[in-house]
Amino acid sequence: MNAVTPERWKALWHRLGAPAPTGWFERLTHSYSAPERHYHNLQHLEECLTEWDGVRELTRDPEAGELALWFHDAVYDSRASDNEPRSADWADQCLAEAGVSRPSVRNLILATRLHETHLDPDADWVVDVDLSILGREESRFWEYERQIRAEYAWVPAEVFATKRAEVLRRFLNRERIYTTREFSSRLEVQARRNLIASLQRLGS
Repeated sequence: MNAVTPERWKALWHRLGAPAPTGWFERLTHSYSAPERHYHNLQHLEECLTEWDGVRELTRDPEAGELALWFHDAVYDSRASDNEPRSADWADQCLAEAGVSRPSVRNLILATRLHETHLDPDADWVVDVDLSILGREESRFWEYERQIRAEYAWVPAEVFATKRAEVLRRFLNRERIYTTREFSSRLEVQARRNLIASLQRLGS
């Protein structure tokens, strides 16, 4: 089921109490469809929105969380370090055009930068949704790993292996990869299995 639709976008804004701002659905889907995006694309956005549907009733502000997910990778350049702040700027602009005040959206987007959850009570949910790929079935996880490598094709293989291993090891070294009980109980075991297998493949 496709979760990235104009109908869903309009329904979200209806719940936010405003008409959908003109042109933003097209702007977002065009950005997520850029050819250099192999993972941070419409497939990732759709998977995030689908995961959100399963937990939205447990969140404090489900509309803010969903809007944050729509925008969290609106700007993505694998060579840049400011993707999340720039994506948050897009969200701020969109909200301003709609005349809607939801300052928490920016904080939720910024939480995905370092996968830190102290910025907002719903950040645990948004970050766990963003990380849900780590606990997916093996076929999807390995597809994800290939997609990440493709986005960093400009990085030499040895450098990529070292840096990627550092990222994966940071997740493994956490007491829990997922903060919320719901995601941890469902995905933690598979995520750790996937990360260990990836590190072995990277030679780490």
